[in-house]
Amino acid sequence: METISKNLAFGGEQGVYRHASAEIGTDMTFAVYVPPHETGAKLPVIWYLSGLTCTHANVMEKGEYRRTCAELGLIFVAPDTSPRGEDVPDDDGYDFGKGAGFYVNATQEPWVQHYRMRSYIERELPDLVGVQFPADMSRQGIMGHSMGGHGALTTALRNPERFKSVSAFAPIAAPMDCPWGEKALAGYLGSDRAAWRAYDACALIEDGARLPELWVDQGSDDQFLEEQLKPESLSKACTESGIDLTLNMRAGYDHSYYFISTFMEEQLRWHAARL
Repeated sequence: METISKNLAFGGEQGVYRHASAEIGTDMTFAVYVPPHETGAKLPVIWYLSGLTCTHANVMEKGEYRRTCAELGLIFVAPDTSPRGEDVPDDDGYDFGKGAGFYVNATQEPWVQHYRMRSYIERELPDLVGVQFPADMSRQGIMGHSMGGHGALTTALRNPERFKSVSAFAPIAAPMDCPWGEKALAGYLGSDRAAWRAYDACALIEDGARLPELWVDQGSDDQFLEEQLKPESLSKACTESGIDLTLNMRAGYDHSYYFISTFMEEQLRWHAARL
């Protein structure tokens, strides 16, 4: 693991790191904030998965999480959203290819070799974080925004024993039923919609996946609300399955990091109470 940068913030350390990923087949960059702590202490971990077009840097620079993480003693991990590098295939659209890995393991050419973000997030990067940082891997929460909200929900639903808390900002709740999701899932996984269900939160719930509770913040003025995000589908699935969903419709807020940074502290405190 190579250290790209380290900066002191609120008594803790904001770092950016690079490592050679066996799953992805390229170098991957990620950010970790470690709050001030006593020597030898093991701290709970919050995973933050970013949205379309983003890297680790978006939340690091605009998410306003460090003060709260320093107070609560939370390690904050922000991976990249997709493979990077000259040899990695890409697409002309912002919603597919680099910056749009959708947290899947691709099965279709030419994406299959590098687009393995599911395995990277579920196995490889946690193994690295657990060794390299003072992380208590028995206390993990996960959150994300938009495409990353989709990633957080589906990752947690597939691995309910790993995460003690799950939340999202404006998640793509039903990707099998929206343009972003249909394009990505068809492109990475092929035309068999049965294979898509492992990457759709509502479908996973319909198929029996369960979590005790979920927290979702959604802006009422989000330009993607009706066509792409579909929180009402998630609400319906949770109601029918008995999952305790707190869906906060935030009046006047959009899809941006102005929205995310406003409610970041509230979500982090919700996670900390469960970790």
